[in-house]
Amino acid sequence: MERVDLLPPPTGADAAFRDDVAERADAYAAVPLLNCLLREVAEPLPGPGPLPDSGPRPTPGARPDPGPRPAPGTRRVYRLPGGRLLRVREGRRPAEPEVRGADGWHRVGHAELVKLVAEELRRHTGLPNHELPTEMTDSRDAVAALLTARARATPPDDPYLRSEQSLLTGHTHHPAPKARGGGPHSGWLPYAPEAHARFPLTLLAVREDTVVDEGDTAALDALGRTPPGYRLLPAHPWQLNLTASALAPAFADGRLLRLGTTGFFTWPTAAIRTVYAPDHLPGQDLFLKFSLDVRITNDIRRLWRHDLLRLRRTDTAVTEAFDAVPPPAAWLGDRGYRTADFAFEELAVVVRDGLRDRVLPGATPLLAAALVEGFPDNPLARTTDPAAWWEAYLAAVVPPVLSAFADDGVVLEAHLQNTLVAVDVSGTPVQALFRDAEGVKLLPDTSRPDGWERLVYCLVVNHLCEIAAALVEHHPGLDPWPAARRVLSRHDDVPEIPALLASPTLPGKTNLLLRWTGADGAGARYRPLPNPLLGA
Repeated sequence: MERVDLLPPPTGADAAFRDDVAERADAYAAVPLLNCLLREVAEPLPGPGPLPDSGPRPTPGARPDPGPRPAPGTRRVYRLPGGRLLRVREGRRPAEPEVRGADGWHRVGHAELVKLVAEELRRHTGLPNHELPTEMTDSRDAVAALLTARARATPPDDPYLRSEQSLLTGHTHHPAPKARGGGPHSGWLPYAPEAHARFPLTLLAVREDTVVDEGDTAALDALGRTPPGYRLLPAHPWQLNLTASALAPAFADGRLLRLGTTGFFTWPTAAIRTVYAPDHLPGQDLFLKFSLDVRITNDIRRLWRHDLLRLRRTDTAVTEAFDAVPPPAAWLGDRGYRTADFAFEELAVVVRDGLRDRVLPGATPLLAAALVEGFPDNPLARTTDPAAWWEAYLAAVVPPVLSAFADDGVVLEAHLQNTLVAVDVSGTPVQALFRDAEGVKLLPDTSRPDGWERLVYCLVVNHLCEIAAALVEHHPGLDPWPAARRVLSRHDDVPEIPALLASPTLPGKTNLLLRWTGADGAGARYRPLPNPLLGA
């Protein structure tokens, strides 16, 4: 196994290097936490610059119109629930938070920001929470460990893999996007995509009478050979470490055998528990998704029994929907799953389609979230015609999502980490590929209004708004929203579109409040955000 060294590189292992890592980790970790705080509980005050702490308090829950947003790099002042004033440098990556005191503005570091957020949320909700502040700190410390590891790691040559492994900030509106369960860094760094990790999978043999197998899992049998009476089951080595005590009896009585490791490396993708095997057989590739008993963003990332039992129905519905979606849009199908009945969730593995039979010839797939985060040779940043690039992006991404909803009642979770965008040699988007049946909702299992709200959040708020903001940051002067409005308005087969274009607000998921109040990660809560489509 290739492990990631936790020490700084020999040429920079000094105080200056560590100070630089600490400063950068604070900055990376502050961005999504500030985004959450400003979106969910802060009141934007009109105009940039410091303002006196005076005037009436807002009605609880109200979101007054903040007026024109200042240009990136200027400062905006917000009033927090307890009355304190917070000032930040504006932009899609807010920075340099300052709190107003009796003698002026005072800069707050990440540790002070965590304390500030916790105090304000206690005031705002009336509820304590001792777990989330720890996760916020863990997330920041994880970023520091990743920065240190990346300084001596070699990025993959494949641009697709580089895009999957580029997310040092991660979810742009989550208070602790890089938390890894609070364990020692040595336990998870060898499997971290952000550290450019690659590793072989552990191969297990499962006694045949205990195997649970549904769908097309034939690809798993090609990974190795088993003794008579057993079936092959690959396992994520981190998950095996996490569940060692629970699985010990099965190894002791022979229900499980260790067979060694795969003869090839797999690459962890942005989802962490999903790995890509580009060469598991000559000319063939596939993805494998595992359980991981670690909280990452809102949920423990285990393959839950109820999700597995409906996987085939959901994936079949999406596959049939994409049969009718105009090409070249593609669905990376979750073909099936295999596990053991005595560790149904702990040992489950999902087999997902690879890229080679899905991506247009000559095109290069890239993770949509990486276009926002940024990575070397990012086509969003280097395009010389951002308006044409954006129109091509919209044409690739939007129609498949709306067609699947209108024609088949399929609600794709088309957020940034579930969408790949393939670009041609010039960097122009030519195809969108979607993945992850676990996050898909079907009508009428989900009500149409709830399904539409989820679709709008994932596609417009989480996805298009983020891509548009990154594009404008790299290409000032571009107005991306008239083109987005035109693309959406063409779908007269979706009766919800006129209301979306006329609505003053969009639904913004409240990950900070969701985590603070202990709501189920699947029970999304939304609050209204200004709709940029309205005035386009």
